Amino acid sequence: MNFNKSVMGKTLAAAFLALTVSTASIGGILPTEKAHAATASEKSKIVSVAKKYLGTPYKFGASTSTTAVFDCSSFTKRVFSTIGVTLPRDTTKQIKVGKYVSKSNLQVGDLVFFYSPTHHVGIYIGNGKIIHTYGAGGVKISSITSGWWSKYYNTARRVA
Repeated sequence: MNFNKSVMGKTLAAAFLALTVSTASIGGILPTEKAHAATASEKSKIVSVAKKYLGTPYKFGASTSTTAVFDCSSFTKRVFSTIGVTLPRDTTKQIKVGKYVSKSNLQVGDLVFFYSPTHHVGIYIGNGKIIHTYGAGGVKISSITSGWWSKYYNTARRVA
């Protein structure tokens, strides 16, 4: 057979482009996690449930079957379960769930992640604040607009 390399190259390029465009319209080549579309009521519930645990002690590796103590990821897992969102147990897995959100587009109920030198997660509650648990005082509210939280902000994910 006698192939014209130029025509064949253009044909392959056109086929690849068509495949890329068609798969992009259905989520791309790689699967992506779909974020649960939280209603205003669900966002309010996330915040109210999280706040009812204010002061609950922090314990690294806390079991997800208790509300007597939390670590950061068991806390977020528990709070989101109240609106039917199942999160992985571990922060390094939670950071892969849902959809990326820029810091400037945070909404109530977004998971906010920090890193230095370990991973940490909290729940954005609006006005530059998160509710989370770590160390003395257990579950607490902190500002992410200054200090440690601002310096070590990593990313955010919309899972609800």
